[in-house]
Amino acid sequence: MSTPEITAESLAGGSAFIRALGLEFEQLGGDRVTGHVLLGPEHHTPWGVVHGGVYAALAESAASIGASLAVQDRGQFAVGVHNATDFLRSTTSGRLDVDASPLQQGRVQQLWLVTMRREDGKDVSRSQVRLQNIPMPDQA
Repeated sequence: MSTPEITAESLAGGSAFIRALGLEFEQLGGDRVTGHVLLGPEHHTPWGVVHGGVYAALAESAASIGASLAVQDRGQFAVGVHNATDFLRSTTSGRLDVDASPLQQGRVQQLWLVTMRREDGKDVSRSQVRLQNIPMPDQA
């Protein structure tokens, strides 16, 4: 079985969902993932603020990528099993920085903390994402 390597290039070009979110990666590793999104109307609710699902999706994406990088040498990847996202303040546009790091990395599960912060340094949301380490599917 051949395990595909996860790189910034494969992530940027390989996932229509991540492209739709607008997530740009700056640091990718099994111990930290950072990136940013330029928020705009495409991320809004009908009331003109960023949809909470955007924050949850960003958290799940960053944590899943980091957790998968942490176990890819074992022929595994990580899938989310729980996402608890707290929305701390609303925002409408501008740069949103995403910072994900593990709180616990075990043989079977991992727990990651993801913080999202506006350009003014204020936190917008915080998420804890629990992930399950599972075998990579056969690459036949």
